[in-house]
Amino acid sequence: MRLKAFPMNKAARRLASIVSYRTFIIIGLAVASTALCLVFDIKAEFPLTLMATAVVFPIVFSIGGAYKRREAALDQYGALKAHGKAIFYAARDWPERPSPDAIAKLREELVTLFAACRTLFTSPQHQVAEHEKEVYAAFSRLSRLIRTELRENGLASGEVSRCNQYLSKMLAAFERIKHVYQYRTPRTLRAFSDVFITILPPLYGPYFAASASEYTAPILAYVLSALFAFILTSLDNIQIHLENPFDQVGEDDVIINVEKFEERLETQTRVAA
Repeated sequence: MRLKAFPMNKAARRLASIVSYRTFIIIGLAVASTALCLVFDIKAEFPLTLMATAVVFPIVFSIGGAYKRREAALDQYGALKAHGKAIFYAARDWPERPSPDAIAKLREELVTLFAACRTLFTSPQHQVAEHEKEVYAAFSRLSRLIRTELRENGLASGEVSRCNQYLSKMLAAFERIKHVYQYRTPRTLRAFSDVFITILPPLYGPYFAASASEYTAPILAYVLSALFAFILTSLDNIQIHLENPFDQVGEDDVIINVEKFEERLETQTRVAA
């Protein structure tokens, strides 16, 4: 029973994540509009293409753009981790006599760097200038560590240069992730969608009132109007969750797991020892 209940609980949690107070407000307006139209016999046949043009197409376009941004952030986050581990393995394996102290310092600086990145990307945008100083300071310490610790441990100049190339790629990946964090999909398109998501469900009250005569149970008109509002607001909520892939609110957010990264580095250090 537990094995069967787990997927249901997970699905219910995901469904709940796309529902907000706005969803219930718009559903209430849609149902109330349909009820008033039935009471006062206000009926009309509205084209459903209006919904597709004014709401569905802009939202789907925004969801597609937000999803691409999330995928770009994941790609660059992977590059940031990969090049960080490459520097760690270089410090561990390339010198003839690796220094445990140098490896420990490098591991500590990498963990500090990723912790600073997590703090930056999960904080409000107005705090970017404050938190990015910590990230750049971590990069600076990492650069000096490569120049001093690894060079003093007998790492050849060509290998030190390669480590600096890995560091340069980490910086480039960080800047790309920061741009994904700072910039959003077109705000005017979102404002356009928000307006029509709010007004269309109540506006279609006469349409659902006219459709009620076709059903054996008139209550289906209320069900369909509520479903109509739920679909539109849920699509909008999905887009909002994807908009910022670092806010740790939606199910599809990018999670910067510093603890797991640190654990992997410690494990690799013990394996080498």
